[in-house]
Amino acid sequence: MKTILPGATLGILGGGQLGRLLAQDARRMGYKTGVLDPAPNGPAAQVCDFHIQAPVDDLTAALKLAERCDALTLEWELIPAPLLEAVAKKKPVFPSAAVLSVIQDRLTQKKFLAKEGFAQARFASAANAKELAAAAADIGYPAILKRRRAGYDGKGQSRLESEQGLPAALDLLSAPCVLEEKIDFEREISVVLARNEKGDVAFFPVALNEHEGGILRLSSAPAPISETRAREARDLAAAAARALGHVGVMAVEIFVAKGGALLINEIAPRVHNSGHYTLGACAVSQFEQHWRAGLGLPLAETALLSPVVMANLLGGLWANGAPNWGPLLQNPEARLFLYGKDAPKPGRKMGHFLLLGGDVESLRAEADQILREMEAPSRR
Repeated sequence: MKTILPGATLGILGGGQLGRLLAQDARRMGYKTGVLDPAPNGPAAQVCDFHIQAPVDDLTAALKLAERCDALTLEWELIPAPLLEAVAKKKPVFPSAAVLSVIQDRLTQKKFLAKEGFAQARFASAANAKELAAAAADIGYPAILKRRRAGYDGKGQSRLESEQGLPAALDLLSAPCVLEEKIDFEREISVVLARNEKGDVAFFPVALNEHEGGILRLSSAPAPISETRAREARDLAAAAARALGHVGVMAVEIFVAKGGALLINEIAPRVHNSGHYTLGACAVSQFEQHWRAGLGLPLAETALLSPVVMANLLGGLWANGAPNWGPLLQNPEARLFLYGKDAPKPGRKMGHFLLLGGDVESLRAEADQILREMEAPSRR
């Protein structure tokens, strides 16, 4: 791929918060940006030079975007692979349709990882009630039933503690599912990396992830693991990116099982929520690095400049009015990022904040305290 320099126009398929943050860093670097997104005034459309309002699976609209751009990327891995193949005939697209065709279906992804020899939780197809019963008998309990496509932030999945839980999980089987062994893990970490067409790889510091209700609550870096374990995690993620032939930023969520084994949980072939800490705590953000990897620019230094905690701001904080911003904004080491969404809903990511400096354990406790104090007074 030839180098695409500032002044060119970059297209983004999908206009949520990831598209917004991609566009903001692209514009800071001197690129023009356009987005394809169905919302009339979504997060990315607010900051892009132009907006094509249509569903992201609209081939005609995607080709119109390609006509106006020099290269394109995506913020969401569920864009149909045939659409990306068609767009790629017009302009460079990263990641490729081949990568998405593996990643966007959980069962296909897991079969790929198994074929390539990567350690992961045991799994089995569960396309109907009969398959689910057979899979549960093989895998045992507890287990997690997940939709093969479109599940995220705890949506589209159900935990099965015993055989008695099977009837309650059948609603998920209106679409094909996969049953996964429930791993008893010490912690979940994520490796965010960037890989270019030449195969060069740059890693961001390994982050610790903490979830609540299936949604990422906090990510912190550096993760509280040994350098040996961090190196093993980086090697694992790089091997997965190489096997896929991925170009761009990629996030690999990894379980550190009790006993120390590293198991791949999921792969996101794009910028990722657990990499938001890079916006203020690293020498380069994951968003700039994604553009660099795909546009033929040198990968930048990723050094961690400060210990950091990233906290998601979910729609529930707005349940009784605007959050109490005082505790956050009065902190000189806090950085606030709001996504421009106008309809808060429980579980919806409205923004995030970073806390910098000090040590990670203290920052995590401080982030917890700020989140509690941000709740509207009537709810405390």
